[in-house]
Amino acid sequence: MSPPALTSSLGLLSLLDEPTPTLVTHALTTLSTVVDLFWFEISNSLSRLEIIYESSPSEKDRRLAATILSRVHWHLGNQTEALEFALGAGEEIWGFGKAKFQSGGDEWVEAVVATCIDQYISIRNAKEPPKEEDTRLLNIIETIFQTCLDDGEYKQAIGLALDSKRLDVLQKAFKLSKDSSLLEYVLDAIAMGGEGGGKREAEWREQVLNLLISLFSTLATPDYFSITRCFVLLSASGSSSQLLLKLLSSPTPSDVLMAYQIAFDLSSTGSQDFIADIRTSLTSESSYSADPEDMERVMKILTGEVSTRFQLEFLVRNNKADLLILKNIKESLELRNSVYHSAMSFANAFAHSGTTSDQFLRENLDWLARASNWSKFTATTALGVIHRGNLQGAMSVLRPYLPSADGSAPGGSGGSEYSEGGACFALGLVHANHPEAEVTGFLLRVLRSFGASPTIQHGAALGLGVAHLSSGSWEVYEDLKVVLFSDDAVAGEAAGYAMGLVMLGKGGVKGEDGEEGKVVNEMLGYARETQHEKIIRGLAMGLAMVWYGKREEAEGMIETLLGEKDPILRYGGVWTVALAYAGTGDNGAIKRLLHVAVSDVNDDVRRAAVTSLGFLLFRNPSQVPRVVQLLSESYNPHVRYGASLALGIACAGTGLEDAISLLLPMTKDPVDYVRQGACIALSMILIQRNETLPSYVTARATFTKIIKDKHEDPMAKFGAAISQGLIDAGGRNVTISLQSKTGSLNMQAVVGMAMFCQFWYWFPLGHMISLAFSPTAIIGVDRHLKVPKFEVTSNIKPSAFAYPVPTKPPTKEAVEKVATAVLSTTAKAQARAKAKEKEKEKDSMDTDEKEMKISTEKDDAMKVDEPESNEKDKESEETKGKKAAEPSYESLQNLSRVTPGQVPHIRFSISSRFVPVQASLSNIRPASSSDSLHPEKSTLLQKRSGAADAQYYTVRSAGILVVRDEKPDEPIEFIDFQTAAAPPAANQDQAMDGVQGGPPGRDDVDDTRHLQGDIAEMPEPFEYDFGN
Repeated sequence: MSPPALTSSLGLLSLLDEPTPTLVTHALTTLSTVVDLFWFEISNSLSRLEIIYESSPSEKDRRLAATILSRVHWHLGNQTEALEFALGAGEEIWGFGKAKFQSGGDEWVEAVVATCIDQYISIRNAKEPPKEEDTRLLNIIETIFQTCLDDGEYKQAIGLALDSKRLDVLQKAFKLSKDSSLLEYVLDAIAMGGEGGGKREAEWREQVLNLLISLFSTLATPDYFSITRCFVLLSASGSSSQLLLKLLSSPTPSDVLMAYQIAFDLSSTGSQDFIADIRTSLTSESSYSADPEDMERVMKILTGEVSTRFQLEFLVRNNKADLLILKNIKESLELRNSVYHSAMSFANAFAHSGTTSDQFLRENLDWLARASNWSKFTATTALGVIHRGNLQGAMSVLRPYLPSADGSAPGGSGGSEYSEGGACFALGLVHANHPEAEVTGFLLRVLRSFGASPTIQHGAALGLGVAHLSSGSWEVYEDLKVVLFSDDAVAGEAAGYAMGLVMLGKGGVKGEDGEEGKVVNEMLGYARETQHEKIIRGLAMGLAMVWYGKREEAEGMIETLLGEKDPILRYGGVWTVALAYAGTGDNGAIKRLLHVAVSDVNDDVRRAAVTSLGFLLFRNPSQVPRVVQLLSESYNPHVRYGASLALGIACAGTGLEDAISLLLPMTKDPVDYVRQGACIALSMILIQRNETLPSYVTARATFTKIIKDKHEDPMAKFGAAISQGLIDAGGRNVTISLQSKTGSLNMQAVVGMAMFCQFWYWFPLGHMISLAFSPTAIIGVDRHLKVPKFEVTSNIKPSAFAYPVPTKPPTKEAVEKVATAVLSTTAKAQARAKAKEKEKEKDSMDTDEKEMKISTEKDDAMKVDEPESNEKDKESEETKGKKAAEPSYESLQNLSRVTPGQVPHIRFSISSRFVPVQASLSNIRPASSSDSLHPEKSTLLQKRSGAADAQYYTVRSAGILVVRDEKPDEPIEFIDFQTAAAPPAANQDQAMDGVQGGPPGRDDVDDTRHLQGDIAEMPEPFEYDFGN
């Protein structure tokens, strides 16, 4: 007979006061088995248990008391005390070990282990780590590490090692696994951490990156691309140049091609000053014997001009912008309203970004002429978005609208000061992050000469800021500071933004005179002095950009700005958090933003705090809907607006259904600007999607409905119109991405998106989102920087990544004829006439009956085969009615669109002549049981790849791919470019001729095909008549 179950622990607790040690031991042993049932009663006797733990002469009693205390504190929620007593109990008592750790059967053990890990990480990351570590804690951590390594869970061990700064564990994990993908995993984790941090954090990152460089170098085939990523994260321009020189000097052609590919990657990820340092090192180094032609090409690649020219050609050649959608927007909006006019300008600019196509403008000159004042500024700036990347033809296109650099009266070039200021901004957008001496000199002269025209200075300042993104040019900064100190609201706001753009990511950089934190001190000091809200806002955002990517280094400025009484400076503090921790997913930064979002008294600050969540979490877009779900249902419309933009920014280009399901109901929100934000966010998420996604069709229909609704609010219509342009951005050939193809932060895109969010206050800043547009293409180039013709296979149904179906023009419905009324008397007369005709036909039938029989007998012999022919006709009709089965693959030519989601399906044949230098060899999956039913599917990949051994090449990402020629002795057919650079115009008349004749730079293409066929009529003269 089993003893009765305990109903209370009070009797056992009373035994703890007995002087007999045996009774105390019995009570402790029994309590340790029932502590989870009676912990609430035992909690009243904690002091007695602590006395036993501290002073009992029995080791067993002390450990039992510690175990009971730990479990009670765990139930009470005191995790730190629970861990402390668990460590005192000893591992063998509380059951921690390899088997227990794997099974996870006891929740208390799991909680203690988790607390142990957290405490160990906090100790290892403390500013002043303890001189001696707790051996009990360290033993548990070592057991966890060893368990992970023994079980092959290397990523778990690496994750804990990175958090606890254990370099030895990283080395041990790679030594045991020999898996190079683990090195890439570590590199991605370090890259997500950002570029800043405190001194100790920076030292740790440097140690890890240096370790990765050594490990990548020891691979059987050194991974130079990952090594280059490490150099970029370390800002090691000298090491980057040494690597390029080493590869260029190699006798192996593939190494030289690899140097070309690395140069392309550097030009897309490095800042201006980083690239400038590399170019300087390359020209000054003389110990390597690189081919002068190769060196010249690499230097040209590093300027970014080559990449821009290839991307421009791709966008021009593959432009699929739907002009009918833009036409419908124009016809649905009342364009006399400046808000609608600006919305139309944005939609056209985004849809044709980088395509150099001004067809819509040519066909709608009457609409263009209606622009006035700042709408005219916005419309002119749109030219910079349309011609973005057209570095060689920009001056020819914009010269008719640019001001005279000698400082003559505004409008001296024939336009108004608004069109001239917009043209200066457009010039900067065309040369974004690619400042040329001619452009810089021109904009500086305009900035200095037009002090009497704040509008022109406004455009010139923004143009300089965009062109000199993160250049750190003190000359440009000092000129902008002069404009700022003039204390004009219009010019000063632009100067504030531009100063931040020029000093992007420089932090507390010293001035030329050695003053510590000169930029920050001057900007913050003037923001506190001036009375103009526009200037304060420009400086607040400028300060945020100065601290881009600096993480913990920006904490001092963040605390200062968030503690200000002025809500505009607090607004800047929130954006400082967003840009300093962009892409890091830092928990502390997220908590701070969420706290501001629900506690600040200013709606602008709260809206910015919620929007900023998108910048922190864009590397993990699937987390964002869960984070902002409650915020999207907030009573405050500003918070709801911020939640919509956060979803759009973080989930851009992903087509994430969880985000879309939150945004679609918000398009029916009772507040107009919330509907605006929801539309914009939907367009960002659904960019480069098509009708195969049902939510894409729904979103398109929603945009159209809002635009055509005459009773809809202007702000909602504005958002829907912009969305129609964003979803088709770049002729449907670009995506929105805040990280580069190598996985690092895309500085230009992050800043462009942050500036786009400021269109809430200033519409012209909406054009800055074009900096976040990233062309999606396969562009294969050879050693001579020419584009050969070749094919790749997209191993997926063409409809999955096809362009959206073009909009069809409305069909004219035929007017139905109304039946003629017939009187009753007329109907009776017609009936009598029909009766008489039937009687006549009856009489004639009797005479023809014999002839009918004879003819019938003759026809019977001829109808023997008729049934078969009828069946064949029916079968042919049925086959015509059925749609042909869609193929499961398609062939793509070089210079074709390949979206990010399509890249994993791209295959280069094993027998292909041109193969990317960064391609890796993969095996086709083995046939499954389902393939036995469809043998044609099991051999599909082999047929498409042409590989007898079932192998093919894949690439990590799309973009510009340097290819090696496997058959160099055979002739090559190249793709003729349509965007060859036109010679610069000698005067303004010559520039105008270039605009009237078509997009600049196409008239001098040497292509005899253009001379065949009938000669087309000359186009009508075209100019932007902004002066009227």
